[in-house]
Amino acid sequence: MSDKRGMPASERPTVRAHRELASVLRPGDLAVDATAGNGHDTVFLAERVGERGRVIAFDIQAAAIESSRVRVVAQGLEGRVSFIHGSHGTLLDHVAAGSVAAVVFNLGYLPGGDHSLITQESETLLALDRAWESLKAGGLLAIVCYPGHPGGDRESEAVVRWSSGFGGEVIRREDTLRPAPFLVLLRK
Repeated sequence: MSDKRGMPASERPTVRAHRELASVLRPGDLAVDATAGNGHDTVFLAERVGERGRVIAFDIQAAAIESSRVRVVAQGLEGRVSFIHGSHGTLLDHVAAGSVAAVVFNLGYLPGGDHSLITQESETLLALDRAWESLKAGGLLAIVCYPGHPGGDRESEAVVRWSSGFGGEVIRREDTLRPAPFLVLLRK
C-alpha cells in the first residue's frame, strides 16, 4: 500500500476517481454508486456503461435519491439507472458476487443537505466488504474520504486500515494544511 502519494494540487479526488473508473468501465458493464448524493457519480457511471449497461445507485436519504434522479433524468440516462433508497450495506441483495465492474463511494454528508446525517464507519466497512465481493476480476473500488467533518476523520482512517488488507492505494494531497479529502483505490 502506498500512502501520501502526491496528487496534483489542481486535481480533486473525485476527478481522479472518475479518471480511474473510466479506465475500467466498458459499455454493457454493471456499476454501483454506493452513495448517490446529488448524482454526479451516478451520471458519470451511467454515461460510461452505455445504453446496454446498468448502474445501481444507493442512498439512505430520500432527498439524495430525488436529487440524483433529477440529474439522471435531465441527462436522459434514466433507463440505465436503478435507485435503491436504502443502505449500501445491502449491495449484495441487488447484485451477484463477481458481477460488478466498478463501485464508487463518496463518503461524508449530502452537499446542500443536513450535515448531521453522515456515513457511519460501521455501515461503511460492511458496505466495503460487500462491494469488494461484488467486483469481478479487474474491477475497481474507488472511495473518496472526507476527514474534515465531525466523524469523518475516524471513518476515513478506518477505510485506510480496511483497504490495507487488499493492497489499497491511498492518494492524498500534500499541498494543504487542513484535512483534505483523499482517494482510496483498490483493484481486484
